[in-house]
Amino acid sequence: MTDVSAIKEHMEVIGADGVHVGTVDHVEGERIKLTKKDSGAEIEGAEGSHAGHHHYISLGLVAGVEGDQVRLSANADVAVEIFEEEA
Repeated sequence: MTDVSAIKEHMEVIGADGVHVGTVDHVEGERIKLTKKDSGAEIEGAEGSHAGHHHYISLGLVAGVEGDQVRLSANADVAVEIFEEEA
């Protein structure tokens, strides 16, 4: 299990494939809130519009925290497809 307290503001979130997914705004409950201006809108293979609002990633997708990066267990294009969106 990943030490959630190691996830800090402004850390880079990357997929298992090493592709940038977003930047941590903060941890909110059981998910990571990504910054609004950098939340994976430009990932190749992602569908739909992800710009202009916050997105969330379940902490269950976190494989580990290495340095200033949060590494996910899913590739970036898959992670973007299962973003939870801000209501």
